[in-house]
Amino acid sequence: MDEPLLLDCRDDRGVVTLTLNRPGAFNALSEAMLAALGTTFDALADDESVRAVVIAAAGKAFCAGHDLKEMRAEPSLEYYQQLFAQCTDVMLSIQRLPVPVIARVQGIATAAGCQLVAMCDLAVASDDARFAVSGINVGLFCATPGVALSRNVPRKAAFEMLVTGEFVSAEEARVLGLVNRVTAPERLDDEIEALVAQIVAKPRVAVAMGKALFYRQIEVGIESAYGDAGSTMACNMMDPSALEGVSAFIEKRRPDW
Repeated sequence: MDEPLLLDCRDDRGVVTLTLNRPGAFNALSEAMLAALGTTFDALADDESVRAVVIAAAGKAFCAGHDLKEMRAEPSLEYYQQLFAQCTDVMLSIQRLPVPVIARVQGIATAAGCQLVAMCDLAVASDDARFAVSGINVGLFCATPGVALSRNVPRKAAFEMLVTGEFVSAEEARVLGLVNRVTAPERLDDEIEALVAQIVAKPRVAVAMGKALFYRQIEVGIESAYGDAGSTMACNMMDPSALEGVSAFIEKRRPDW
């Protein structure tokens, strides 16, 4: 029997690891892979036991982007519009999840694979990882990956990547802000765990409210952002976890969450 395109593993803390499982195709985002991701994200969004999600990949590469062979098999405007709409919905589902999503990156992350890294809330890469939006090399400007990329890195750096298709190293990606941490390949899981442990030690409701607000305020003007942020903090402050946390701080003890 064929192995599933997406492996799903959960620990007793509610940390879910999703592993892209097309190593022979460099984990390219086929229609079936996108469908599997979309269905899984929808299920996770409704599961209050989930505390964090890690997106990993089998084999030598994280993700080589869309499956170009599949795309070339049905060259019609309607098909391409449908495919990119499907991909967009999957990418936005990551942002809509109420828990932090961490990309675990090894090898290459190109085109929509680089977009996937950019859409995750956090990213940890091995020091041999490389990133590119390389569609321009085959005559296709990486427009949809550019939306995510330009919200992660400075605009001139993003545009240079988009018009040259050149790779940036893991360390360059860290300096630009595409990834949070870079580590040796053998320490990649340890670095992921360090982030996860910090996240699951915090109240889920505060993280969920904060993540939703974080992305809402980025897309609006500063006055609207402050208004939304103030309302969010007021609601958060009324939550029992925040009331307990503040009491614990005042009383100089550990919070009982």
